[in-house]
Amino acid sequence: MGALSPSHWAIIAVVLVVLFGSKKLPEAARGLGRSMRILKSEVGELQADGPELEK
Repeated sequence: MGALSPSHWAIIAVVLVVLFGSKKLPEAARGLGRSMRILKSEVGELQADGPELEK
């Protein structure tokens, strides 16, 4: 009940295309990917620096 069925994903995809247009979606996906990579690297650096701060 909590999982989305394929028909739900199709509706979400259609709504996104209508709202943002087909030209903006790849740009938005690239931006999101870059943001996720930056966040992942920053979290990794914080975790690596964490034990040094406690000493």
